[in-house]
Amino acid sequence: MNEEIQRILDALPQDGPSAEEVPIEQARMAHLTETEVLAGEGVGVDHVADAEIAGVPVRVYEPAGARGTIAYLHGGGWVMGNRDSVDAVCRALANDAQARVVSIDYRLAPEHPFPAGLDDACSVVRALEGPVAVAGDSAGGNLAAVVALKLDVAFQLLIYPVTDAGLNTPSYGEFDGDFGLTAASMRRFFGLYLDGADGLHADVSPLRADLDGAPPALVITASHDVLRDDGEAYATALPNAELRRVEGTVHGFWRWQTTEIARATVREAAEAVRQALG
Repeated sequence: MNEEIQRILDALPQDGPSAEEVPIEQARMAHLTETEVLAGEGVGVDHVADAEIAGVPVRVYEPAGARGTIAYLHGGGWVMGNRDSVDAVCRALANDAQARVVSIDYRLAPEHPFPAGLDDACSVVRALEGPVAVAGDSAGGNLAAVVALKLDVAFQLLIYPVTDAGLNTPSYGEFDGDFGLTAASMRRFFGLYLDGADGLHADVSPLRADLDGAPPALVITASHDVLRDDGEAYATALPNAELRRVEGTVHGFWRWQTTEIARATVREAAEAVRQALG
């Protein structure tokens, strides 16, 4: 395990209720607290503003000389997270990719189950001009992958994405324990998000979609993550994708911009997006 990541795991509380057992509002607050501690304040960007696009709240990061746009979708199991929870990583991505980043504050379950969040994501991306890439982590990676199949985008950056509702890959068994995200949490998230909808529908499980014509992709996975096999199976199934497994990392590390391994991963991912956007 990477030393920085191991220190974070060692500092996690060892008692109390598990994440899948706490009330949703408590889980949301814990997600934001984790962000405050591990993401840091983020780097400066020339222009940052909250706005609405297509009626959806967004935060726009625009570095000087920006070329192209990255539509970013935060993670959190479709239940937690907002534009604040990915502020630091969006700042880094905007500067490193030399691109405008539009962070989409899509509606969350259970108040707004599937397909509300997906509809918000599609509405914003349709309204963007010029070359557009979609990006997202975890549940946001799921939404980004589906948007990339529905709309004309230049590139997709998927960070440990959810790609299938089966929840039965080997990594679910291998890393279901002391590495943060658990299988039980994923079952809960899917239940809240779907609210009775078909989890095997391609708009929920893009691994089961027709992937012909999908845009080029960079798929990043964490080595010690229940979702690792989801992302790697999707990268293999896509017609044009590069896969990068980041060794010694766990689910969530991408947002932890206080660590060098997260900063380095964002720099490498940003370079791929920058080249794709021209």
